[in-house]
Amino acid sequence: MVQMATRATAEKSADSVQKQAGELRYVARQPILDLGGKAHGYELLFWNGREPIARPQGDMATRTMLDNTILFGLEKLSRGLPAFVNCTAESVTSEWVKVLPPRMTVLELSAGEEPSEGLLTACRTLKASGFRLALAGFSGESERGPLTDLADYIKVEIDKVRGPERQKMLRGLQGVQARLVAQNVETQEQYGIACKDGFELFQGYYFCRPEPLESHKIPGNRLVHLEIMEDLQNDPVDMRRLSQLVMCDASLAYRLLRLVNSPVCAMRQEVTSIQAALMLVGESAFRRMAMLAIATDFSTDQPEEILRMALERGRFCELTAGLFGLAPSEQYLIGLVSLFPAMLRILMEDLVRMLPLRVAAREALLGGNASEGVPLHWIVCQEHGDWKECDAIVRSSGLNHEQLMHCHADAVAWAEAAFKFGS
Repeated sequence: MVQMATRATAEKSADSVQKQAGELRYVARQPILDLGGKAHGYELLFWNGREPIARPQGDMATRTMLDNTILFGLEKLSRGLPAFVNCTAESVTSEWVKVLPPRMTVLELSAGEEPSEGLLTACRTLKASGFRLALAGFSGESERGPLTDLADYIKVEIDKVRGPERQKMLRGLQGVQARLVAQNVETQEQYGIACKDGFELFQGYYFCRPEPLESHKIPGNRLVHLEIMEDLQNDPVDMRRLSQLVMCDASLAYRLLRLVNSPVCAMRQEVTSIQAALMLVGESAFRRMAMLAIATDFSTDQPEEILRMALERGRFCELTAGLFGLAPSEQYLIGLVSLFPAMLRILMEDLVRMLPLRVAAREALLGGNASEGVPLHWIVCQEHGDWKECDAIVRSSGLNHEQLMHCHADAVAWAEAAFKFGS
């Protein structure tokens, strides 16, 4: 009977994919990093044009979210890492969530959920089949109960639970087997506090905002990289000079050769020298490969997720450039460079002074109102789940969200391939 019910539920959910998918506007993911700065998993966020369905409040919102998770592909969205999917109690007790792959899925329930006996039974059954359970928005000792003991993850919004309250709450969780996740970690100060408190996992964009180092001098090899980026802005590019600069840095030369020989460049002929690589790929492709290799080198001391995000931003800005009437090569540069200050731990104001960028490109990177900054602004808003601002950009540009989401999906896939061969 259970198998029949599960199959019927899956078929019912699959049938509703086409009906509900049209309501989806945006899908995004937020990384959850471990103490080593590596991605442990991703929380999936959805928006249907009216309200966020990352935290569904009703049955239809939950089913829409589940259907679109299937439609987009959980493994593609989470890179095969644990995917945190927000659920209602009914979606758990009714077994709707069984349409998702158990070993990859973390079912995220509100910590304030009143656990009925049916919910507890369903959670035990789902955990036995491979699902994991997370409690989101945990805020106090009073909430500890049967669900807390079943949870694999307990998520705490550290910006909402203050120091003394948080300490009391954590004392109340002693003996619980769940891993502690600090949510809304947006600054290095919050990250330091969360580490000191004993959190193991961290959700937020603190890793994009490392504190700039005072009197920080960029190492010599990275100054060479900035010199290369400066030369890349010339039209036409002096390929002979560039090849000499690249060969001055063994790490960069190796990365470029590796990228040329990777599926990212789709080259059928192997190359064994920088000069041969330049002759084969040409000026435009070399610009992109050089910047990719430089970004990889810049990010070696930072969490790997920051490079993945930089590649996604660069590729997205490049792919959407035509939609906004902008130059693709410059857009790739803007998207990629937007995270260089975090990688190098310097201020954006200092970085743009080192690069011979057009005034409009500088303004885009500094958060100004230049049209060159619109694609970057959209993807940053999308990363943070600022759906209304994403929609405002779409409306003002005369585009539709499907165009941008298609470009974003392509950028995610391209960045993943580039990351594997660039790291």
